[in-house]
Amino acid sequence: MSDDVAERLENASVSPLRIEENGIDVIAENERRGRPRELFWPWFGANVSVLGLSYGSFVLGFGISFVQAVIVGLIGIVFSFWLCGIIATAGNRGSAPTMVLSRAAFGVRGNRLPSAISWLLCVGWETALTVIAVLATSTVFTRIGWSGGSITKVAAMIVVAGLIILGGVMGFDLIMRMQAIITVVTAVLTVVFVALTVKHISGHAVTHVSGGSFQSTIGALVFVMTGFGLGWVNVAADYSRYLPRGTSSRAVVWWTTFGASIAPIILLFFGLLLAGSSASLSSAVGDNPVGALAKILPTWFLVPFVIVAILGLVGGAVLDIYSSGLALLSAGLKIPRYAAAGVDGVIMLLGTVYLVFIKRNFLGQFEGFLITIGVLIAAWCGVFLGDLVLRRKSYVDEDLFRPAGRYGDVRVAPLTIIVLSSALGLGLVTNTAASWLIWQGYLLGPIGLGGKRGAWAYANLGVLVALALSFVLTVLFTRTDVAREESLS
Repeated sequence: MSDDVAERLENASVSPLRIEENGIDVIAENERRGRPRELFWPWFGANVSVLGLSYGSFVLGFGISFVQAVIVGLIGIVFSFWLCGIIATAGNRGSAPTMVLSRAAFGVRGNRLPSAISWLLCVGWETALTVIAVLATSTVFTRIGWSGGSITKVAAMIVVAGLIILGGVMGFDLIMRMQAIITVVTAVLTVVFVALTVKHISGHAVTHVSGGSFQSTIGALVFVMTGFGLGWVNVAADYSRYLPRGTSSRAVVWWTTFGASIAPIILLFFGLLLAGSSASLSSAVGDNPVGALAKILPTWFLVPFVIVAILGLVGGAVLDIYSSGLALLSAGLKIPRYAAAGVDGVIMLLGTVYLVFIKRNFLGQFEGFLITIGVLIAAWCGVFLGDLVLRRKSYVDEDLFRPAGRYGDVRVAPLTIIVLSSALGLGLVTNTAASWLIWQGYLLGPIGLGGKRGAWAYANLGVLVALALSFVLTVLFTRTDVAREESLS
């Protein structure tokens, strides 16, 4: 075990099994500790999941070439996690969770809408990761010759959900310890997976994957952004808030971006090689994103594979459930943090039961969820980033909790911006795979982009439009308000 991992475990807490008492309150000075490089562990652990391999199939599914997919992957992963790094700097400037710091932009009670969006994103992701873990376990058990039916799925769901809920309820210290262990185990077993499956790569097949249009490439780029960094921007400051005041913002940006990006880049690249080599494997991933990968493994490695799959997925979900609880409290629910995490755990379980045993069309629902919530969170992200770059001083902690304070109760301009950007964004995306989202894309025809069946139908421009528009409008129309707030004593 490296010195950094050992240090992370030592510093996590004297008693990591003690329930964290902090909720959405500001972290006290005597609890602020660590260095920016320690951010590497939670971010790496949350994104080293073998699900990253499956994104190779997802991205090639847009009809683009291997080279196009590699470029899209690099830009989409690094840029979206760089946004996380920027937002993470707000944590050490304000010592509070991301969705509490968001109150500076939207007002104390006005921020309930963004908090609800953040909660929906976190719960959706933790449910999706649990579903993938259950399906992967069932597939592996079937391949071994054991029963992979309903009993196995229920048992897998109980184990996976139990680990996730345990981490969410116990809080920061246990999560940091879990992430350090998950990082080491998952990284080692993933390397073994790569070594065992590299023989399935066909350079000839990969290089002959047909290229796609510019619109398809943009669609793949947006999908990568929403599947990786944009899925984390709303929680990016939840862990940097424990760092001491005065911590280098550049270091926070670097370690967050590097820790979160390095594993997805490697996994996506190898996943593209596998998917480009086998059309049947690429197609199977659509129904069972992780379990399909087990079909190319030797039998003796199937049990280690399901372990690495579950641990990687738990690593991401445990951060989601922790932050979803914080978002629920930021939205106004008056219960302890650990109880909020428990509530989210129950919802996660219900969602898993629905997708595993009832709906059974995971990829269509997953893609629809990613793009739809991606528009909403991109609109919030643009406002938050615009507000953050306008601020020259640290947040005033007490005013983040007082409607009568400098940040106000309900700020109309930012809320109008997020609603407007979301409305325009949803009009520029389509979700034909999920029947409940076919109403989207209503602007593609009126503005001359070919309608819902045209060349731009699957480019998902709405995410980029929501992000850019909300940022620009925030900088233009709230500059005076921010300057006035910071002039107050």
